[in-house]
Amino acid sequence: MGLRNFLLQTVEIKVKMDCDGCERRVKNACKNMKGVRSVDVNRKQHRVTVSGFVDPNKVLKRVKNTGKTRAEFWPYIPYNLVQYPYASQAYDKRAPSGFVRNVAQANFPLMPNAAEEERITHLFSDDNPNACSIMIFS
Repeated sequence: MGLRNFLLQTVEIKVKMDCDGCERRVKNACKNMKGVRSVDVNRKQHRVTVSGFVDPNKVLKRVKNTGKTRAEFWPYIPYNLVQYPYASQAYDKRAPSGFVRNVAQANFPLMPNAAEEERITHLFSDDNPNACSIMIFS
């Protein structure tokens, strides 16, 4: 496959880095790949961001070849993009601040759906003649 067959994309990888040597090794391994435009390493979040015309699986494999065998694609998203960030599957205490795991969000039965919500709000409407007596006398 040629270099231009890949789209310009950003690959984010979670990899544990404890020292400057680990950071340098991972950064150089990614920077020397064909098609890479930029490499950003955030040791505090254990995050490597690679931008360029690259295959995400090859980037992950290159990072794992540096000795970081537990590297994985970035599993987190900002918590404000998730409907229920404190659900048991989404909340991860090891996630960086402001992030939760990217998991499929199910509709929780505790929350009413739109039709039920509409019915409930109609019960307490001024247009409903059988509304709550508290609303009629106020």
